[in-house]
Amino acid sequence: MHDWRRHFKTDFLDVANCIVVLSIMACYKLGKLHVFLYMWLWQTISFHVKAVNDSLKPGDILNNTTELCSENRTYCLRFGPTSNIKDGGYLRMYYEGENGWVVWIANRNQPVDLDSATLLLNHSGVLEIKSKDKESIILYSSPQPVHNTVAILLDTGNFVLQQLHSNGSKNVLWQSFDYPGDTLIPGMKLGVNHRSGHNWSLVSWFSKSIPAPGPFRLEWEPQKKELIIKRQGQVCWRSGELRKKKRLEHVWESQYTVVSNEDEDSFELTFSNDERIKWTLMENGQLINREGSDIARADLCYGYNTEEGCQKWEEIPKCRHHGDAFQIVQGFPDSNMRSNLENSSYGVSDCRAICWNNCSCTAFKEYYDNGTGCVFFHWHSMEGTNIASTGEDFYMLVKHTDHKGAKKWIWISIVMAISLFVICLYYVGFALKKRKYIFKGKQSRGMEIKMFDLTGSNRSSGIKDLQDDLKGHGLKAFDYTLVVEATNDFLSENKLGQGGFGPVYKGVLPTGQEVAVKRLSKASGQGIVEFKNEVTLISELQHMNLVQLLGCCIHEEERILVYQYMPNKSLDFYLFDGTRSKLLDWKKRFNIIEGISQGLLYLHKYSRLKIIHRDLKASNILLDENMNPKISDFGMARMFSQQESVSSTNRIVGTYGYMSPEYAMEGVFSTKSDVYSFGVLLLEIISGRRNNSFHDANDDPLNIIGHAWELWNNGMSLQLVDPSLNELFDPDEVQRCIHVGLLCVEQYPNDRPTMSNVISMLKKSAAITLPQRPAFCSGRQNFDGKTYSKELFADSTEEITSSFTRESM
Repeated sequence: MHDWRRHFKTDFLDVANCIVVLSIMACYKLGKLHVFLYMWLWQTISFHVKAVNDSLKPGDILNNTTELCSENRTYCLRFGPTSNIKDGGYLRMYYEGENGWVVWIANRNQPVDLDSATLLLNHSGVLEIKSKDKESIILYSSPQPVHNTVAILLDTGNFVLQQLHSNGSKNVLWQSFDYPGDTLIPGMKLGVNHRSGHNWSLVSWFSKSIPAPGPFRLEWEPQKKELIIKRQGQVCWRSGELRKKKRLEHVWESQYTVVSNEDEDSFELTFSNDERIKWTLMENGQLINREGSDIARADLCYGYNTEEGCQKWEEIPKCRHHGDAFQIVQGFPDSNMRSNLENSSYGVSDCRAICWNNCSCTAFKEYYDNGTGCVFFHWHSMEGTNIASTGEDFYMLVKHTDHKGAKKWIWISIVMAISLFVICLYYVGFALKKRKYIFKGKQSRGMEIKMFDLTGSNRSSGIKDLQDDLKGHGLKAFDYTLVVEATNDFLSENKLGQGGFGPVYKGVLPTGQEVAVKRLSKASGQGIVEFKNEVTLISELQHMNLVQLLGCCIHEEERILVYQYMPNKSLDFYLFDGTRSKLLDWKKRFNIIEGISQGLLYLHKYSRLKIIHRDLKASNILLDENMNPKISDFGMARMFSQQESVSSTNRIVGTYGYMSPEYAMEGVFSTKSDVYSFGVLLLEIISGRRNNSFHDANDDPLNIIGHAWELWNNGMSLQLVDPSLNELFDPDEVQRCIHVGLLCVEQYPNDRPTMSNVISMLKKSAAITLPQRPAFCSGRQNFDGKTYSKELFADSTEEITSSFTRESM
């Protein structure tokens, strides 16, 4: 609203109130008591119910019953608690859009009494927060009184105190953008103002419900032009320097600008396609964007690794090895070997550091509900523990045995044996040649050349064998130069998404064919075994609901897969977006459900080998031009003969939330493990929401399984359906799908249906039994209304966020 409109509205209300007061006095003198009471009541209500304003003028007060909203209600400022834990009140700024989130807190160091809290701009230009029995919190004051001031909340999310001048100009006295909290939005800066010496940085919350400054800080380093994350002053993560293409090495997002001049050195996010962007530095050191995707994982920087920007520490406990990491496990261990640190000055990162440096500590959790204090667990294995007994979360240390020494001697022995063998062949060939055995001499020289080619190669024999194997699988070995040209040198604009083992780019071959190029990360954890697994496995699979592998490329350390291109990206791209989900009507969703079930049935029963996918989720379901589903990403899949049914592993891979209980806790997997994942995915497709985005009646986190089960027991299953469908669906069909989904997530594998049974039940050609209480009915850790599941990869037990939305393949 323009200034003259705002002033006109205020003046008009003041005049109207004066007229009402005079009328009330007249009615009283004339004896019209009932008219007097009516007008008095109207005056009282109208006095307290004022139009929402976007500014405070001198003398105005904002309390816990009022709010200040920007002109278009993009952002609002009001008092309230940070959680259901009664830890005091805070003046918080909210983004008022869908799934609103906290942008900024004015008094994160000092909570106030909510009942008496006020934000006041006085006539001397002092902007302060007051509350009963608390010292005033001064946001701005000047040695000399400042008149003609106004504090206004802008649609950019900046709360600005301005001084107005008679000539119509104004100058900024103070602004919230100069004091970021844990969240960065466009307009806020990281860096330094050279004129004032003021530094801009993000500081994490102390815990999940206490906004006081925590141990992690995100800064812009102007000398090297890179982002850094510090924990208690020690650098644990670096983004890498700004490259020629204006991109940071370890930051995939590109919506930012960098300024370097005599006035400032700064880093700033920029708007894109009218979408709101935000980065949040969480209390564990994880830096995420608005969708929950990873920007940086300082929480995975354990001191020994340098992957994805992590920095090495000077001292690391001898009992910790490369690959050891804490992962979140749902439940609560039944163990008497525990110790408590009830000091509320310790947050989750402090607990992790203490446990990491104590060789007898194997797990920990927070002691208090507000995320402070520590409980440490000391045991040598998971045997005898019940990690799904109460539904709580704790951090368990996953040990990774270091076989580097043994592997080193194995390779040395192999090289020595090959060298001796080649030397022997050389002397044999020389002797045969000298004795003029021409035919045998040629044969010997041929063998000699072959062996020298083998030992002189700079590639491992496994990769060379893989290149030869392609000939027998109908796959093409792409030249690296061709791949580089097709993707325009892996240009970031061609990037479709970030998979578990590396980025995926769109490419165009010289023939004009569009392809998806999966460039495996050197630090991804997927070695030659997983690469060969995916290549040879997918080459054998031919089904309309499976993604087609066209070939691969091997060049020095590069390992690249080339797939058919899916123009409609992945299922999660549509399913979990409030706008794009409307493109998936119920007919399309049911077609996707049937397609996924047909693809899984083929993998489990009709392919030459029985295939267990082990990582079935929405981001691994790609959609072709007709929105038909295709299962992708077989890097974690396992092959069996059709006679085999169950196996076990000590390497848990996949995504928590989709893992069956027997696999997550015992490492036992079968086709029924995929059935469990399918059940979770089926419920997500019906609801249009992620697995861990629900809450129960007490506002506690609740996963989709628990939510669906509660609705089912209360006879309200259809309340699970995505509201974007606008009730345009077949209730019986939806009810049947929910029923099938609950059967798929039964706790015990033998109680779950096979994929053949699932398809029969979906087609109404088989009877359906009643479901039992499913496994894993509770949710996961929640932060500002967003939930984050965790993902583990083969050959790596490091904990990483799997909430990333894969754009396409």
